[in-house]
Amino acid sequence: MVRSRTPRATPAPFTFTFDGRRVTALPGQSVAAALWCAGILAWRTTRHGGAPRGAFCAIGTCFDCLATVNGRPNRRACLLPARPGDTVTTQQGTGHDR
Repeated sequence: MVRSRTPRATPAPFTFTFDGRRVTALPGQSVAAALWCAGILAWRTTRHGGAPRGAFCAIGTCFDCLATVNGRPNRRACLLPARPGDTVTTQQGTGHDR
């Protein structure tokens, strides 16, 4: 029996912005994964000392990957699927700090 191989369509990449920079993502990719692929390793600073943070556990347990997405702070970038046109910004401290 011969099976024909039908080529599968490659999902079309899309973009979102991170601190004003265009980032390419694929459908189903998390915000954190897309940022990693773009060479961006930190997207939050700590409340005390302003140390950079990014993904640590990548399964939503540690909360190091918090980012501000579309104006909403404290979004876990490792669990949040990237969407076309999202605006992601570096979160400073709690996300409510000024």
